[in-house]
Amino acid sequence: MSEKILILGIGNILFGDEGIGVHLAHYLKKNFSFFPSVDIVDGGTMAQQLIPLITSYEKVLILDCVSTKGVEIGSVYAFDFKDAPKEITWAGSAHEVEMLHTLRLTEFLGDLPKTFIVGLVPFVIGSETTFKLSSEMLNALETALKAIETQLNAWGVKMQRTDHIALDCIAELSYKGF
Repeated sequence: MSEKILILGIGNILFGDEGIGVHLAHYLKKNFSFFPSVDIVDGGTMAQQLIPLITSYEKVLILDCVSTKGVEIGSVYAFDFKDAPKEITWAGSAHEVEMLHTLRLTEFLGDLPKTFIVGLVPFVIGSETTFKLSSEMLNALETALKAIETQLNAWGVKMQRTDHIALDCIAELSYKGF
């Protein structure tokens, strides 16, 4: 029997690039099939409310934005949670800090499954709201998809494209529950 694998998109869709994890989760769900199957969940900004969900899986692939200093917008990081690169500060938006605390708490309790993160550096818009992604984030899509596919392949999961719905369309319609 194959292990239960969760792809968890995290982010706030009201703040452009900061919703990239959620948008990527919807992008994967709409454009790909997975063999064996995986669960894909829009985790939004729920953080600690996701602990029961996270702990019910053997492996979790988190899609989110990450904060770094001196790195270009749209840069893609792919890493095991236990081996996070030192330049990632986790000091971005509130949802990012809350997700880090959620993962650390779950790890402290001894319940954190194997967790891998694909994180993209966002353009931070401040207090304005938008559903649009920056051009840098849209240009990072192929790199992010390669990182996602590489990790899923390492876990024995194959991705097959089934459609071609554009990421910017998914982001701009996300408020409708795309």
